[in-house]
Amino acid sequence: MVDLGTITKNGKCLLLAYDQGMEHGPTDFNDANVDPEYICKIAREAQVFTGIVFGAGIAEKYYPNTQSSMLKAQLPPLILKLNGKTGFHKGEEPVSLQLTSVERAIELGAKAVGYTVYVGSEREEEMMKELAQIVGQAHAKNLPVIAWMYPRGKHVEAKETSRDTVAYAARLALELGADVAKLPYTGDAESFSWVVKSAGKTGVLAQGGAKKEEGEFLKEASEIMQSGAMGMAVGRNIWQNDNPVELSKKLAEVIFNTSG
Repeated sequence: MVDLGTITKNGKCLLLAYDQGMEHGPTDFNDANVDPEYICKIAREAQVFTGIVFGAGIAEKYYPNTQSSMLKAQLPPLILKLNGKTGFHKGEEPVSLQLTSVERAIELGAKAVGYTVYVGSEREEEMMKELAQIVGQAHAKNLPVIAWMYPRGKHVEAKETSRDTVAYAARLALELGADVAKLPYTGDAESFSWVVKSAGKTGVLAQGGAKKEEGEFLKEASEIMQSGAMGMAVGRNIWQNDNPVELSKKLAEVIFNTSG
């Protein structure tokens, strides 16, 4: 197994995600958070995140890649997302194929890589094959792999957040060799604990999802940690908030101080 110490703190993980620009277009953004520098500013000021998720283009232009850079030292470790798709193909079977290599991720200073599999899609096998190859390449370099495992497609008969559906996605991440699986939250700690168990030695992160009221968001985070998950990967609930640094610190209190 690869060492997850570079992207965890005492075995727990809190990622600041900013891959929505490719997936959703600029609809999630306002005049402030449309600028990747704003996301970096949140991360530097909060000092609570164990990783920051960018695609290659953002990383190349906004993540300082020099060992001596003071700005880089203030940022969380880079997690480079290797695949992605646009939001234009609504109604089609979802597929997201590799855009960036493991070698390029290393060149950009990444400490882990990420890849999405749409579990239940007609084209899931293509994504499974790419993820399996990425795992082999990344592990050869002692680089952790985080799998975005999203149940989505016409073969997902139950609700995408149902216990057994998400647990299947978690198990698939384990079977494919991912070190961490990012998954939808099932809605309660009891059902999500089965997801965590199904993932075995693959760590589980819950996605933050669309923006929620702050109290609801922090309550959900507490339930996630009580289920035995290793943490969360959060984007919109942080950088769409009016006080993102303050909320980041509140979330970190939940993530790092809750016993599962």
